[in-house]
Amino acid sequence: MSFTLAIVGRPNVGKSTLFNRLVGKRLALVDDQPGVTRDLREGAARLGDLRFTVIDTAGLEEATDDSLQGRMRRLTERAVEMADICLFMVDARVGILPTDEIFAEILRKKNANVILAANKAEGRAAEGGLIEAWGLGLGEPIALSAEHGEGLNDLHAQLMPLADAFAERARHDSAEAPETDVTLRLDDKGEPEDAPRVPTREKPLQVAVVGRPNAGKSTLINQFLGEERLLTGPEAGITRDSISVTMDWDDVPVRLFDTAGMRKKAKVQEKLERMSVSDGLRAIKFAEVVILLLDVSIPFEQQDLRLADLAEREGRAVVIAVNKWDIEDDKSNKARELREAFERLLPQLRGAPLVTVSAKTGKNLDKLQAAVIRAHEVWNRRISTARLNRWLGAMVEAHPPPAPGGRRIKLRYMTQAKTRPPGFVVMCSHPDKLAESYNRYLVNGLREHFDMPGTPIRLYLRSQAEDNPYKNNKKSTPSRLRKHLGKGPASG
Repeated sequence: MSFTLAIVGRPNVGKSTLFNRLVGKRLALVDDQPGVTRDLREGAARLGDLRFTVIDTAGLEEATDDSLQGRMRRLTERAVEMADICLFMVDARVGILPTDEIFAEILRKKNANVILAANKAEGRAAEGGLIEAWGLGLGEPIALSAEHGEGLNDLHAQLMPLADAFAERARHDSAEAPETDVTLRLDDKGEPEDAPRVPTREKPLQVAVVGRPNAGKSTLINQFLGEERLLTGPEAGITRDSISVTMDWDDVPVRLFDTAGMRKKAKVQEKLERMSVSDGLRAIKFAEVVILLLDVSIPFEQQDLRLADLAEREGRAVVIAVNKWDIEDDKSNKARELREAFERLLPQLRGAPLVTVSAKTGKNLDKLQAAVIRAHEVWNRRISTARLNRWLGAMVEAHPPPAPGGRRIKLRYMTQAKTRPPGFVVMCSHPDKLAESYNRYLVNGLREHFDMPGTPIRLYLRSQAEDNPYKNNKKSTPSRLRKHLGKGPASG
C-alpha cells in the first residue's frame, strides 16, 4: 500500500534536499537562498522496502494575508491536510524558533501522523537543537542529515508501522468492495500501420506549458485541474521549479508540466533564475507536445519566437495558445492579426494549431485539449512505404528536381525511418546537389497530402552509391584491360 508523505517546515531547513534524496533525482531546485520552493512538488520515493509518494512544500511562514507568502502557506497547509503522514523538519543547528512552535501546534490539529526530524544534525553543533526539539511535544526527533544521507534508517523505522497500518486498511477496504471486471481485450488483428502511440497510465501524454513570465501558465493548469493546485498571483516569476501534475483529458492520461517564465537571456542575472530557466528548457526536451502560451496584449515577442523555434528544433509538436482572450475587445480583428503574424514569424511551424483561451474563465480549454491530442497523433503518425512512393512519383512528375550543371537528380524511392517526430529518408542520386527549395517543396507536400500540419518533419537525403565498392574507381575494368594489353582494342 502506497502512502503520501508531506515534508513541511520553515524555509531553508532542507526540505527539497531530502525530497531529492528520497526520489533519487535532483528534481527540486536547491539553493542556500531561503524560499526557493513555492509550489507543491510530488515524486515517487523509495526508502528501503518502502514505496510512497513524497511532497515537497513551500517553507511555512507566519503570513496569513493574500501576500505571496500567505498564499504559499495556504498551499502548504492544504498539502498537510491531504497527506497521510507529515514529516516536520527543523534546523538542528539553528535550534527551535518561535515559528517552529506555532507550526508544531498547527500540525497537531491538521494531521494525526506527524514525524519530527531535526535536519543538519551532523556534528556537535547540532546537539543543542536536538535537545530543544523534544520540547515541541511531537515525540523523539530523528537526527537527520538530508545532504549526507544520515538518519534515513531511523526515518524508515518510524514510517514502517504507519505503512503497515495503511496497507491493512487498504486490504480491509478492498475486501468489502464489489468485484468488477474491467479487463480490456485487444483483438488479434493488431493496430493499423498509421496508428499513433496511445498514452497509458504508466506512460501518459507529456505536455509542457511554456512562455514568458506572467503569461498565465500556472493559472491555465489550475483551470484544467479544477482546483488551486499551483501557486498563482499578479507577481511575475512566481513559478520556479518545473512542476508536473497528472490528470485525464476525456480518458487520455496526461502529465502537464508547469515551467518557470523565461525572459531574454541577457536579463537573466540571478543564479536562481538561471536554474529555473534551465529546468524549464529541460522540460521542453522531455515533452511530447509543447503548449506555447502567449499574452494577447503582447503576442509573439522575441522570447516567444525563440521558445517556439527551440521546441521545433527539439522535434516537439507545438500548439500555440493565446491567453487572456476574455479581456480582448476587438476579437475578430485580433484573431486575424494573430494568424497573420503566426504565419509570417513562424513559417517552420506552418499549420500548427493556434487557440485563443482564457485561463481565468476556462473559455476554449476544450478546444486546447483537442488541439494537443490531435498534435500528438500527428507527431506519432506512420505512413506506409507504398503510399509514400506513390506520392513521391506524383510530386516529381509535377515538378522535377533541378539539374545543377546539367546532371539530372533522380529521386528513386522513399520510406519513413522514424516517428516522434516523423522522419523520412529519400534515396537519390547526388543528394548534396539537391536545392534547399526543393527540400521545402517536399516537406510542405508531406504536410498537405498526409495531413500533418504544424508538426516538425525531418527529411534525410541518402545516396545508394555510398554502398557501391566501385564508387571511387574512375576507370572501368575494360579500360584497364586494354591498357594492360596495349593501345589497340582488346581481341579474343
